[in-house]
Amino acid sequence: MSGLANVRLASEDGNDDLYGGFNDYNPMFDTKNMGEDEGFVQAVKTSHGRRPPMTALRGAGGISKPPMGTAAGLRANLASSVGRVPSDLDIGARPMTSVSGAGFSSAPKRGVFEGSAFDPLNQATRGIAGVAQPLDGLEEETAEMKIKAMERAIGELIEESAVANNKGDFSTAKQKAMDAGKKERQLVRHREQAGLSEGISLELTFSVLFNLACQYEANEMYPEAINTYNVIVKNKMFSNSGRIKVNIGNIYFKQGQLAKAIKYYRMALDQVQTSHKETRIRIMQNIGAVFVKMGQYNDAVTSYEHIMSEKPDFQSGLNLILCYFALGDKDKMSKAFLKLLSVNLGIEDEDKYTVSTDNAQESVFLDAIRNDSLRQLERSRKLIAERCILAAAKIIAPSIESTFSEGFDWCVEQVKASPYHDLANDLEIHKALMYLKERDFNQAVSILKTFEKKDTHVKSQAATNLSFIYFLQGNAENAKRYADAAVKADRFNATSLTNKANCLYREGDAEGAVTLYKEALENDSSCHEALYNLGLVNKSLGRLDDSLDSFMKLHNIVRNSAQVMFQIASLYEMMEDGTQAMEWLMQCVGIVPTDASVMSRMADICENEDNGDRTQAFAYRMDSYRLFPADIDTVEWLGGYYVESQFSEKAIKYFERAAVIQPNEVKWQLMVASCYRRSGNYQGAFEKYKQIHEKFPDNIECLKYLNRLCSDLGLNKELQEFANKLRKAEKNHEAKAQRAESASKRGKSLKAPDSADSSGGSRGNSASGGGSARQRRVISEINIQENGRKNIDASYSDPLGPAVERPKTAARSRTDNNDDFDDVEIDDNLLPD
Repeated sequence: MSGLANVRLASEDGNDDLYGGFNDYNPMFDTKNMGEDEGFVQAVKTSHGRRPPMTALRGAGGISKPPMGTAAGLRANLASSVGRVPSDLDIGARPMTSVSGAGFSSAPKRGVFEGSAFDPLNQATRGIAGVAQPLDGLEEETAEMKIKAMERAIGELIEESAVANNKGDFSTAKQKAMDAGKKERQLVRHREQAGLSEGISLELTFSVLFNLACQYEANEMYPEAINTYNVIVKNKMFSNSGRIKVNIGNIYFKQGQLAKAIKYYRMALDQVQTSHKETRIRIMQNIGAVFVKMGQYNDAVTSYEHIMSEKPDFQSGLNLILCYFALGDKDKMSKAFLKLLSVNLGIEDEDKYTVSTDNAQESVFLDAIRNDSLRQLERSRKLIAERCILAAAKIIAPSIESTFSEGFDWCVEQVKASPYHDLANDLEIHKALMYLKERDFNQAVSILKTFEKKDTHVKSQAATNLSFIYFLQGNAENAKRYADAAVKADRFNATSLTNKANCLYREGDAEGAVTLYKEALENDSSCHEALYNLGLVNKSLGRLDDSLDSFMKLHNIVRNSAQVMFQIASLYEMMEDGTQAMEWLMQCVGIVPTDASVMSRMADICENEDNGDRTQAFAYRMDSYRLFPADIDTVEWLGGYYVESQFSEKAIKYFERAAVIQPNEVKWQLMVASCYRRSGNYQGAFEKYKQIHEKFPDNIECLKYLNRLCSDLGLNKELQEFANKLRKAEKNHEAKAQRAESASKRGKSLKAPDSADSSGGSRGNSASGGGSARQRRVISEINIQENGRKNIDASYSDPLGPAVERPKTAARSRTDNNDDFDDVEIDDNLLPD
């Protein structure tokens, strides 16, 4: 207890400073103010250092006193600077030579403040003041260190090569791999020279060769890749090198050498141990895919059946069903579908992501795992499973039963009894779409209406499809009603918003349609239909810049859409930028080289330019005619071009083609006869007019020309006959005109029969004079054949309507298809695989 008597706690004295005393230090260590110490300065200035050693003054019985002003004065003054009180004992016991350790010597020196440097450690006597002596040099780099450095460099090159390959820079990846191979060979030579051949790293050599082969394969240098793979395979020092034969088989598969691919796959399968089940299954999948490619479905079935018995998966199950479908085995298709439904998805307790809790810590945990990498993997697996099951059901439904309806009913029942019962509604939607493809709209509508009281997701899909059907049928009221229902069920469904916008546009509310199209794009920026229709509506409103912006965005999404390219060209043409229009049309021709309407539009642009290059326009028209010889406008243009160029005999072919296309149109046959007459073949013209008269006996123009030709050829008998027929025809025409006029006066809307020259027939009653002049004027006007041509809008017609300005519905197929309902889906969730 006596030891604790003097112990004091911090709380016993409130005035104690816990952090006090740390700034106190011994004045002996105060060197900052040494220059201000008069005693120290005076001692430095004296000749104390030149005195002889004090041991010579030491007496036998004591210590002799030093003279004043020398060492004694220094000690006295130094004591005042360092805070030590000197004593006689200390002065007598300490030899005066001890000051030499502080830097004093007997040599004459100037004081510190007279220009001399203060050197208490004698650095000047040991070398250059302030410069440390150099360290001993490092030992030279050994051979082992060089080898390790080279190995590190090779590893870095391999890593850089892999990174470049991952970024898509295959050329750089190949170059890095080749550099790694060169350095690896240098490393081997260096080891041999250093006598370290036993320490060669087989792992490094394998990595270099394998990476080089992979980069050769990525750059499509298949022979080099195969040679490099064979180097690995033939080296028995590499363990499990037989697996590399799978890569060789993949290369042969890419090259189309399927027999060699099968050979290497089987060799790799034989060299993989049975314990590596996953690797063997993957090789079996490759073998089955090659057999399917070769059309050997029985062998493919053997491979896929083995996979489904060992480790079943959805893709292999779907492939097995496809093989049975190709073989036409209905029973095995049904059994394979049931086996596909029994495949374990590998996802347990999926409801844990939707659990709501009041515990804040558990809520944070659930929020963290709802979209982590594991959850994303589960979603991808579930998506693959759903696609495989839906695809398999759509394939086998029309085949396993007498009708596709019964087949779908069987598939729906089996799916409802499986763990994937949520897909039953999707199969019902697909069943309705099958009815659409069969043009059975009533059945499709009846099926879709059954989903009106289902959950929100299915209800939105069904309402969207119903809106699409009614829109096609022209039932605007029901189309809008179901579009509103679809939007109400799911406001973020871009397709339902697009359908509703289409209904508004049909009603004349273009601005409202634009608003909904933009909202649909905000919900789903990849909704092609909304973006396309937005461009069309802006085009109809005269907002050419906004329309062009929409089509440009769509072109960046779908690069090879000829329809989008044509719309861009049309907009540039409306902006009077013929150069850009021609450039986009040329790109369109590169995508669809057999489209005659694009050629016709290019001909129109060439003809409508300031200089009017009719030669180039003629070339495009000829290309259009070769692609589609039944286009009446192209045929008419070509015939008129040859007539204008004074090649009437060449124009006959095209006008005859026009007469075949429109056999009941008399003007084409009249043009053929006119071409005979212009080319000097009057006999041929006379025979042609007689044929026309037999088919159209009341045609006044034909009779006039027959009279004229009979007069020129001296055929008096025929002249009298045709003259009588002409007078009779003119009287009939006048009687019809009078009856029509009297009927119009009585308020009846009767239409007079058409004739080639009704005005000429009413003005004259003879076959000479004015009638011939009128015909000559008509023929002269036919020469160019431009006034009678229609202004064709050679745009791609929307499958839902003939006018290009008409917005297409969201259900429009994303590929140009002549079948309106072929692969048509409304909701993106229902897109076929």
